[in-house]
Amino acid sequence: MSEERGGAGAPVLVLRKFRQILESFTIERPEQTLQQITRATGLPASTCQRLVQNLVREGFLDRHEDVYRVGLGLVQWAAPGTFGLDIVRLTKPALQQLRDETGETACLYVRDGAFRTVVSLAESRHTVIRLFVVGMVMPLHAGSAGKVFLAWDPLARKDAVQHGLSRFTPRTIVDIDLLTEQLDQVRQDGYASSFEERDLGAASISGPVFGMGGELTAAIGIGAPTQRMSPADVPRLAPLVVEAAASASRLLGYRSGARLTDSVD
Repeated sequence: MSEERGGAGAPVLVLRKFRQILESFTIERPEQTLQQITRATGLPASTCQRLVQNLVREGFLDRHEDVYRVGLGLVQWAAPGTFGLDIVRLTKPALQQLRDETGETACLYVRDGAFRTVVSLAESRHTVIRLFVVGMVMPLHAGSAGKVFLAWDPLARKDAVQHGLSRFTPRTIVDIDLLTEQLDQVRQDGYASSFEERDLGAASISGPVFGMGGELTAAIGIGAPTQRMSPADVPRLAPLVVEAAASASRLLGYRSGARLTDSVD
């Protein structure tokens, strides 16, 4: 990658400009032309063009015709685990359909140790929403998506217990025996629901997403304010979440019967 000359601070200045370019890409603006990048960064046109070409050459940006986006290589290095862009791209139709059918924000989560991270979302069009952003990190034991990981991934339960079950609200389950009972019910139902366990006034319903080999790969779910989602809404919304999870699993290559067992030791 080329460096601008001009003293010891020049490489730092170049890195700063690279960061400006990369930060110009957002969830709302994932693809841009060179002109849009130049306008968003405020860099001189010739400088921006040269730096963008370097970023493409090194794999930090991808180019298709006249449009650029964050490079697949960079996404794979930065994303939690090794899921990278593929799981986001493949499950996007299921995520958007879940949002459209329920009217609530739909999120895709992957696990990293005792935590879960939002890697993709389809935001609700309601004025009042639960705020989710890509990259948001949350604990496993508080919230429906976390309980999906705990219910179907033995390593997730081990990591969560070792990390400790912190209390976030009066409704947070911190008793391991009670949590174990809940997880048994989650596996029986095929989904998890949560009401004000991580944040007061927040509710969610999530289901498991399985990979080609039958392993739990992710969790998909909806989140909403309790003013729109109460326990009485679970019978109506849970089947939609379960179907979205099944659809996402099929998109990842999962076929029914691939899992050897649903039990968690």
